[in-house]
Amino acid sequence: MPHRYSSTNRWFACLAAAALMIGAAGSVQAGTATGAATEWTQLANNAQLVDLMKSSGIQVDNQLTQISQLAEQIQNQLKIYENMLQNTAQLPDHIWGQVESDLNQLRSIVDQGQGIAFSMGNADDVLQQRFQSYADLKTNLPSNATFSSTYQSWSDTNRDTITSSLKAASLTADQFDSEEDTMSSLRSMSETADGQMKALQVGHEIAAQQVAQMQKLRGLVSQQMTMIGTWLQTEQTDKDLAQARREKFFNAEVKSVPEGQKMEPRW
Repeated sequence: MPHRYSSTNRWFACLAAAALMIGAAGSVQAGTATGAATEWTQLANNAQLVDLMKSSGIQVDNQLTQISQLAEQIQNQLKIYENMLQNTAQLPDHIWGQVESDLNQLRSIVDQGQGIAFSMGNADDVLQQRFQSYADLKTNLPSNATFSSTYQSWSDTNRDTITSSLKAASLTADQFDSEEDTMSSLRSMSETADGQMKALQVGHEIAAQQVAQMQKLRGLVSQQMTMIGTWLQTEQTDKDLAQARREKFFNAEVKSVPEGQKMEPRW
């Protein structure tokens, strides 16, 4: 670009010099008729013409430089707008997975039969109803028939609680494949994100998946604690019942042998 502008200046200078030589030759011929004053006036005019043409060339050069700078500024501005559009572009599709349905399945699968589930709002009341305390057993010791039904209730509660806990663990294991598909899609979207907004959205979706996994883990841990608590409650109630029976046996009245009767050994 600078070489083109200097060539233009040289062209104008050569043109001015040629004009000056032509004017000088004409003035020499006319000098004899009009005098020396005309020759010097023509030379001055030619010099002014050369200066004018030089200044015009410099002005053109400056204008071209300004136009080039303006074009560069416009190009930079367009790049800025392009980056803004790219950074504010959103993901075409969002991948959240089946979090809500998975949690609903987890809650429903542990609430089956006579089992105690972490999702039961009245789990404490159910435990108190099925497993009596030591004080209740002392005042109301179950008979043979009552104890049979009571023990059946304990057995069903423990078995159903253990079964539902195992089903919950199996359910979360079955969900591994679908969860891995979801995470694979999110990883692919993260690698191909071409803007800040898309990268942020992918990060939010991955964080949502982490929260979902924590919720499922909380459900499993809660059900495990419920199962252990139910089993320990059964063990404690069984011990309380045995202790109440022993106390009743040892506190029973011992009847004396009536007079006139003699205890004879049996052979």
